[in-house]
Amino acid sequence: MLMRGGTSKGAYFLAEDLPADRAARDDLLLRVMGSPDPRQIDGLGGAHPLTSKVAVVSRSADDAADVDYLFLQTGVETAEVSDRQNCGNLLAGVGPFAVERGLVPAADGETTVRIRMLNTGELATATFPSPGRVVSYDGETEISGVPGTAAAIVIEFPGGADRQPLLPTGNARDDVAGVEVTCVDNGMPVVLIRAADLGVTGYESPAELEGDTALAARLGEIRLAAGKLMGLGDVRDTTVPKLTLLAPPRDGGAVCTRTFIPIRCHTSIGVLGAASVAAGLLVPGGTGRELAVLPDAGERLRVEHPTGFLDVETDVAQGPSGSLHAARTAVVRTARKIFDGTVHPRPSDT
Repeated sequence: MLMRGGTSKGAYFLAEDLPADRAARDDLLLRVMGSPDPRQIDGLGGAHPLTSKVAVVSRSADDAADVDYLFLQTGVETAEVSDRQNCGNLLAGVGPFAVERGLVPAADGETTVRIRMLNTGELATATFPSPGRVVSYDGETEISGVPGTAAAIVIEFPGGADRQPLLPTGNARDDVAGVEVTCVDNGMPVVLIRAADLGVTGYESPAELEGDTALAARLGEIRLAAGKLMGLGDVRDTTVPKLTLLAPPRDGGAVCTRTFIPIRCHTSIGVLGAASVAAGLLVPGGTGRELAVLPDAGERLRVEHPTGFLDVETDVAQGPSGSLHAARTAVVRTARKIFDGTVHPRPSDT
């Protein structure tokens, strides 16, 4: 099933329909998406990381979840399939997909699906309209970066002191490759950097930023150093951590962002990336906090991005050990089923 989830698009599969062997599975998915090829002309991919994504869904053996969700990022120009990160945008389509495939029964009015995210082991709940056994994709909710409206899908991530520390390095600010940053992880490892510290405004278009070769080299240097500092090891061949440039808001939000994934500049922002940005801005002494216009306690924090904004509800608290954690995080997304059928991958080269 091809679905739009939030501001991304991807192919959703039942785990049982894919090869159990990882190498065979990855080879198949690359052929399904049409990679490696900058146009992905011979597959389902849309020639951009945001449209070259895969969700693998199955019933969960965990009593705390209804389904398991594995996110796979397929390379566009590279023959790579990575499970090193999560995707909160495709997550928006997991609940409806689970109902469509009969993994979870639909309830009258609305359905809540408990999802275990295999990439991180964390849990999420998705609640969406369901008149009887039918999933409703129609509604009046508009999200930035997507034309038209659709039914609201409320995604909530549990918080608490038993979650991973919000600051992987233990510091509100770190000096990484000569730049002051905040390393934060509220579902997605993100490095927050003031745009001005890298000689840009933070208001440039994604194309302008991608065309800045000096900036790309500097970002690459920072990402490699930050990855080691955050305990992620050598991130040369991975898509995390993300780097987010911060600037004062321009359209009534809390902060303006430009996010790299990791080389291409995101045309909006990922759900979990926005959750990490929002939580990072609430860290006392965090990088970029002085640029932000923070809402009152309990109100949604609006993260501006190149095509609009994403609202995040989150709170930061201190645990018994003194480390900070996200007490609660929730976002509103939409999703839509685009087609359901049989994909014909190109023949294997082997």
